[in-house]
Amino acid sequence: MRKASRTPTTNSEHIETGTSGTTTTNMHGPMKFHDEKLTADARRVVVRPFELAWQAHQSEPARALLLVEDIGRLNFSDASAELTQILAEFGERHWQIERVFERRFLHVIANLGFDEANFQDPHRKLIGAYFCHEYSYAAAALMNPSIVPHPDQSMLEPGSVRFVMSMRAVGEGHISSVAFREGILALGPKLSLWPTSGPALAAEQVPYCGTAAGGVSVTRNSDSTIGNCVIFPVTEAQRNGLEDLRLVRFTHEDGHVEWIGTYTAYSGLGIRSELMRTSDFGLFELTPLRGPAAANKGMALFPRKIGGKFAMIGRQDGKRLHLLYSDSLYEWPTIGSPLAGPKYSWELVQIGNCGSPIEINEGWLLLTHGVGAMRKYSIGAMLLDKSDPSLVLGRTRHPILMASEADRDGYVPNVVYTCGAVTIGDSLFMPYGFSDSGIGFASVDIRDLLEAMT
Repeated sequence: MRKASRTPTTNSEHIETGTSGTTTTNMHGPMKFHDEKLTADARRVVVRPFELAWQAHQSEPARALLLVEDIGRLNFSDASAELTQILAEFGERHWQIERVFERRFLHVIANLGFDEANFQDPHRKLIGAYFCHEYSYAAAALMNPSIVPHPDQSMLEPGSVRFVMSMRAVGEGHISSVAFREGILALGPKLSLWPTSGPALAAEQVPYCGTAAGGVSVTRNSDSTIGNCVIFPVTEAQRNGLEDLRLVRFTHEDGHVEWIGTYTAYSGLGIRSELMRTSDFGLFELTPLRGPAAANKGMALFPRKIGGKFAMIGRQDGKRLHLLYSDSLYEWPTIGSPLAGPKYSWELVQIGNCGSPIEINEGWLLLTHGVGAMRKYSIGAMLLDKSDPSLVLGRTRHPILMASEADRDGYVPNVVYTCGAVTIGDSLFMPYGFSDSGIGFASVDIRDLLEAMT
């Protein structure tokens, strides 16, 4: 898929209000656009490890080793004064920053082979501070959201749904991370985004809790809400980003529910599909997918098994949608069978999915993206048979969402894109990225959407 923006359209506001300017065509009923927009926000920062070379280069000692030795030579008074200054500057910006510095200190000396007993405060926390930095994780862009029901649906008005929305956030160095927002959808639908009060905190790597090969686990900081949690790359395969998470609430055959998302891991040199799993948005398992189908982007999992097998929608040849089946969540040994190819003018370059299929009474509702002339990205929809998703029952002849004048400018102009939607009452609610620069919100009556299909 596309790369995200290296130069933001805006980086000063994270919520805007006003009409979105995004349009829909050839619908029996108009698509509703909500006033809220999310855009890049340089003020949202987290504390991240500042990496220096751990290994010696030729005859030169490692830079990290030299830095620790230099800090250790500071006398008590100078070290105390420096730490006091750092805490005065950053203490109010970051929750329990002294604990962050202590954890980072322990990580550094373990990597360099120092004895922890040789260090006392203030030098311990000072070493941690020198090996940390502030990172503005959404300074360049917010884009490509997906949305799922929240694990907690208590204390809601009848018909309302509490949700978790994932977003691709892009910061310094063009690094993509996963950020979240929480909120409530009421019938209408009416959108209420929860504010992101308090500091954002990066998820921390912990011992792997799964069984799949190559997996890692990260945990949301206990002091962080879901909306203030950011998941950064933690492996070499993810070094340059976690891109375009497609979340789905998955129900297993025994009734157990978890939240599973496919995403693209980008190393800077290559890509691979990976899987995120969580039962509470507190502990996350990140695991690579294996097999020929996993070598491609844009895989999206059905919310339950089909015919006793896991099922995915993917684009395996760069142009068409494919239907994939597997006995394992992690192994995808075949590229499946073609489901649908480009048919209408707005999708002749390629089509792909826009998130996991959504189960409705009439079948599986699948949002799609199409690329047409001038590399314009638009969103459409298909209806698949509920018992046999290889059967396409209908598809929209025209886009249901495409960028018009107000939203067409950005790092990647003329693009609208989503990684997932959710039903609320008789409506489909869809957050969407525009021009790889921000996120808008739209909804449509499901009956109107189905009537627009041929």
